[in-house]
Amino acid sequence: MAPNPPLGVVLHAIGGLMSAIFYLPYRKVKHWSWESYWIVGGVFSWIIVPWIIASLAVPNLVPTLANAPAKSVFWSFFFGMLWGIGGATFGLTVRYLGFALGTAMALGYCAAFGTLLPPIFNGEFGGVIKTTSGLVVMGGVAVCLLGIVISGLAGTAKEREVPEQAKKASVKEFSFKKGVLVATFCGIMSACMSYGFAAGKPIAEVAVSNGASDLWKNLPVLIIILAGGFATNVISCVALNLRNRTFRDYVQKEHHPLPNTGEKHPSPNPLPVKGEGNVAKVPLLANYLFCALAGTLWYLQFFFYGMGTTKMGRYDFSSWTLHMASIIIFGTLVGVCLSEWKGVTGRTHGLMLFGLVVLISSTIVIGYGNYLAKESTPAISKVSAK
Repeated sequence: MAPNPPLGVVLHAIGGLMSAIFYLPYRKVKHWSWESYWIVGGVFSWIIVPWIIASLAVPNLVPTLANAPAKSVFWSFFFGMLWGIGGATFGLTVRYLGFALGTAMALGYCAAFGTLLPPIFNGEFGGVIKTTSGLVVMGGVAVCLLGIVISGLAGTAKEREVPEQAKKASVKEFSFKKGVLVATFCGIMSACMSYGFAAGKPIAEVAVSNGASDLWKNLPVLIIILAGGFATNVISCVALNLRNRTFRDYVQKEHHPLPNTGEKHPSPNPLPVKGEGNVAKVPLLANYLFCALAGTLWYLQFFFYGMGTTKMGRYDFSSWTLHMASIIIFGTLVGVCLSEWKGVTGRTHGLMLFGLVVLISSTIVIGYGNYLAKESTPAISKVSAK
């Protein structure tokens, strides 16, 4: 299939939009702890939806996975586990910092590690920077990182200017210190998704040999990576369920605060407590439906990412930068819609807008660099799983 970088940029942009909005349905969940709604959504995003979509799009899916190289499966799963740790903490990043600042900080680390390390680790970075098209792509990566820094500075300025009461209104559990620590860890670990796709290239090749279209060849790889992410998230969420005594969330139709603890249940949007003994009705079916919607939206980001990667051509490692830039662009816009930027000065608004312009420019530069190289057939990113 011939490369089509402009289409690849559009697909990555759609994936970024899905990532930016996936957390919104979780805000409608009532009287569930974070660990409960996160893992219920995860069952859909990491297991159910990937299998359904891959089964519809990829012929001979089960034989493809059964005949995939064991080494590639292992490393894809392993990187998926590491990425899963980062994915779990991304939910906490948004919880403590909000969409705008949280995504900028976490994804800044993620973009740098996820884009630059694969070609460096594979010994191909030198070859990339020896070509005009490669230099243009790397220039676009640099512009993206600059845009992320600017967005982070805008987010930091926002936190200094927005009154504490306004912060709590838009981000109920706002904590700058906790958020910074979690965002740093999250960004580094989340970059492992990029390594998982690189390690899974032999799986994609088996899918194509079994009749899959190049456009869908990464869907079986996603199944393996996301299974690894599911494993780590199940462990962490079940541990939190045990520690916080929140297993009742999954079946309980009424919320009963724990006795003598003054418990404030960590729901993202708790219902007013009604009735005798501070008992509140829990919309159990609605909670599951909102979690299913959130999980599906979350998966769609990598559904479009996988398609976008197939269109980028020789420098497909730049896909990770495009994905990160798109998430921050749309994440910032979501933050604006949620009034997270309300009350800031004109200077901070200008800084935020400047960051968006720089990020959008980076996607254009990266797309142009891949367009220059589209006539080249060798793929720069090769699998290395040492």
